Parts: sequence; structure tokens; C-alpha cells
Amino acid sequence: MKLSYCLLATLTLLVATENASAQAPAFPSRAGGGGAFDLEQNYPNPFNPETTIPFTLGDELFVDGNAVVVSLRIFNLLSQPVAFPVALSHPAGAGVEVRSLEYAQPGRHGAFWDGTDQSGRQVASGIYFMQLTVNGQSVSRRMYVLK
Repeated sequence: MKLSYCLLATLTLLVATENASAQAPAFPSRAGGGGAFDLEQNYPNPFNPETTIPFTLGDELFVDGNAVVVSLRIFNLLSQPVAFPVALSHPAGAGVEVRSLEYAQPGRHGAFWDGTDQSGRQVASGIYFMQLTVNGQSVSRRMYVLK
């Protein structure tokens, strides 16, 4: 019974993915910001109840010696904002939202999302988008919540 439910849920996600392309938010679907930054796929994906979101900030972003401003936001299929993940290993401290957060060093960074919305409620199963914005330029990727 449990296996058939998982199979059904997986098939439902696959069908929803195909149907979602017509309803997807108007975010760029590619990863990467022209080589200057990259939004990697979250893991695990699909996930329940939490996920890690890795991203890379390239050396070319820091040639002038200034910090870069990074935001990472989760949206639903209707392009409605759902949550800001929190930074992992950031000098500002643990659990700081990646919302206009300054990064002073290039390299691989990460964020954590516990699958809750801005009110602290668990989100429903489905397709969500993570959008990384670095110095005003954005990229996004799809992710799946499976309960």
C-alpha cells in the first residue's frame, strides 16, 4: 500500500510538472548568472520536510573588492512569495534569512529551507521555484515538495 501511494505521488508530480510548464512563473528557468553566479539544484529533491540549496558566487563578482548582495526566495506556481531560506555558515550568524544579505567572499555557499511558509506553516506538496538574485540579476530553478 505504501509503495503504491509513493508511486502514485511520483506519477502525479510528473504529470503536474508537464502541466506546470504552461502555468510556470515568468522566472528564467536556467541556472547561472552568465558565469558570475550559479544556482544549483536543491537536495534532496523532491524533499520532505527540508532541503539544502547550494549556490556559487564567482570571483568576477568581487573584482572591485565590494561585497555582493544576495537574496534567495521561494515562490509557488502562482508566483506568490512563500519564504526566504536561511543562510548556512554566514558571518552574520546562523539562521539569517538570505534577504539582501551581503557576501564578501566568492565560492560555494548554501541556504536551508524547512518547507514552511512565512507564517511558519508547512507548505503543501507540489512544485515550487527558488529564485536567486545577485546584485539585481536573477535565476531560478524548480523544486518539488512531496509529503
